[in-house]
Amino acid sequence: MNAVTNRMAMFPSRLEAWKSARAFIEDFCRGAQVRRETCLKTNLVIEELFLNTVKHGHRGGSDAPVWITLTAEEGDVSLAFEDNAPPFNPFNRATRDMLEALAETRREGGLGVILAHGLTSSADYAYVFGRNRIRLKVA
Repeated sequence: MNAVTNRMAMFPSRLEAWKSARAFIEDFCRGAQVRRETCLKTNLVIEELFLNTVKHGHRGGSDAPVWITLTAEEGDVSLAFEDNAPPFNPFNRATRDMLEALAETRREGGLGVILAHGLTSSADYAYVFGRNRIRLKVA
């Protein structure tokens, strides 16, 4: 029987809170015995989501919460990332087309979302009860 490890934490939507969020991810990976490569991918994906929330969703930061839920099962990591910033689905086709167009003109922004999507095997977005909810499975 495989053990499932599940942890959730809440952080303010501020750049200085990223250090604590990263420590939470690292501690989770150690405790759940997640492979180092999977942990690094998880960290990178959440960093992109977190920084986008701070910079764009909350226009430079606020005390509004960001919720991170991590689940490990059979060496894979599933995550849920939630914030109460204005609705934004980084994974819908129109958004991806826009971000890819910006990447081609070498303008700043959007590459992190494309990278994060490439590191995951599944992605789901919903706006529920005033929150953006992104669920991903790290590939």
